[in-house]
Amino acid sequence: SQAWPGPPPQPEILAPTPPRETWASKYEFLLSCLGYCVGLGNVWRFPYLCYRNGGGIFLIPYFIMLLVTGLPLFLMELSLGQYGAAGPITVWKCCPLLKGVGVAMLIVSSLVSLYYNVIMAWALYYLGSSFQSPLPWSCDAPWNAEICKVVAVMVTWWGCVLQNASGSTGWVSASEVFWNEQVLGVTHSSGLEDPGPVQWPLALCLLAAWILVFLCMLKGIRSSGKVAYFTATFPYLVILILIIRGATLEGSLNGIRFYLSSDWSGLQSAQVWSDAASQIFYSLGIGFGGLLSMASYNKFDNNVIRDTLVVAIGNCCTSFFAGFAIFSVLGHMAWRKQVPVGSVAASGPGLAFVAYPEALSLLPGSPFWSILFFLMLLTLGVDTLFGNIEGITTAILDEFPALRDWRRKTAFLGVLCISFYLLGLLLVTQGGIFWFTLIDTYSTGFGLIIVALFMCLGIAFCYGMNQFCQDIVDMICRCPPWCSHVLGYFKVCWAFFTPCLLLFTLIYTFLDLYGIPLRYGTYEYPAWGTSLGVCIGVLTCLQIPLWAAMALCRESGTLSDRFQKATQPLHSWRTATARDVAGDIIDVPFTITLTSSD
Repeated sequence: SQAWPGPPPQPEILAPTPPRETWASKYEFLLSCLGYCVGLGNVWRFPYLCYRNGGGIFLIPYFIMLLVTGLPLFLMELSLGQYGAAGPITVWKCCPLLKGVGVAMLIVSSLVSLYYNVIMAWALYYLGSSFQSPLPWSCDAPWNAEICKVVAVMVTWWGCVLQNASGSTGWVSASEVFWNEQVLGVTHSSGLEDPGPVQWPLALCLLAAWILVFLCMLKGIRSSGKVAYFTATFPYLVILILIIRGATLEGSLNGIRFYLSSDWSGLQSAQVWSDAASQIFYSLGIGFGGLLSMASYNKFDNNVIRDTLVVAIGNCCTSFFAGFAIFSVLGHMAWRKQVPVGSVAASGPGLAFVAYPEALSLLPGSPFWSILFFLMLLTLGVDTLFGNIEGITTAILDEFPALRDWRRKTAFLGVLCISFYLLGLLLVTQGGIFWFTLIDTYSTGFGLIIVALFMCLGIAFCYGMNQFCQDIVDMICRCPPWCSHVLGYFKVCWAFFTPCLLLFTLIYTFLDLYGIPLRYGTYEYPAWGTSLGVCIGVLTCLQIPLWAAMALCRESGTLSDRFQKATQPLHSWRTATARDVAGDIIDVPFTITLTSSD
């Protein structure tokens, strides 16, 4: 044998890759998931959909969609993340052909995070303005006194006509003037092409919101999990207080009757079922990657079925009871104005920043109620944003494990928050609300539904439904008898009912988007603006075929052979961080390289 030239090679043992974190307790995970799911849509969208679609009758399609679409997809995403112990991109080692689904989730989470924190900036602005008496959006405010007397054109917000105290549609309410003039400055912009200068008070609030997110997520789930004890429970306290206070107000029963009025003919409308499906889909946070990321930090033997039932049902019950807090106060405002409740009801920003603040300004001690309400909005939004940012950071850190080092992770999180802040400045210009509406409409539209559809079909028919159910049973070591029956039900949903309902929702979304032109108030978006929005949605969808094509190109053989190989789990699936059934890390991989001196 030939002697080795020079000294023998010395093995260079690199530092082990920093291990993944785990939740300090199952309660932190449950609260974080609940806080992530219970967001602004539970307060400002569900009550509006409920009264628009037949009142209490809307609960029938709502809970049917929960059982057939919400629970199955929620369990699928939690189980996939917990079993794979990986983020939205890396977890698709179970089926490399569908890696594009994880990349699409990353894009959706990024787009949502970009505009969602702008809502937090609005809430911070209103929260700061609430420490005044009278409230600056009331007609008692000095700067508003004359403006409230000016006759203006009828303004329509999100399908709701705002009126003055006399019920005349020719007057603009004080809260609307404050929202348009003081907060947005939208009256100085003509549309998308004319964003105008930055509203610097809002820019400072946006900066404060991103600093808050950065500090709360500085230590990953260890810090955000502790914060969730407050942010996930405080909204329930406020909702309870508002329900009790609302019940004592004159006219509140009219608001509750309006909220729960029953119209059985609504069940015959496809719009009602589509609204129920979309509300379940978006309120549970399915397809964003946040649930998958948070579940990836669970212990291996955590009971995902129990968590699914607790979080999903708790989220839906929150939506229902929040409606009592909203409509009892709106009923009082309608009674004070001597107008129908329907004329003061609204959805989205029109409810949170125009109609409801105006209602609060009519209450005795209005600053106190206003502070409570906007603190609730802030905590609701921050929790949801935590989940989105967690999805982004987990996806990147799992792909580049070296970034898990605390210093590098801090630097990465800082760069991420600064980037989102700079990009978000467009949304706090005088015409920023037009861009906000555009991104909001198309970033979570058809693209998100397609992501969830391919996730469901990929797990059911590529990875294998029986194998996936066995993975769930493996995680739940002592599986109760009822779990087997529940899994049998979910198998039927994953194979047939859930994909069919997602397809129905997708078709209706296309009809809704392209049948009705996008508007904000009286402003109709130009063709190039709508095209830009469609491109945002298409960008998300393109990731799935693009990464699938790359996976096929990496394999060899015929197209059929390549497809079969690309749908098989990689050897590294569930081996990078091998764990025993107790969830303890038993092996941490490290790299050994050989070097030789000259």
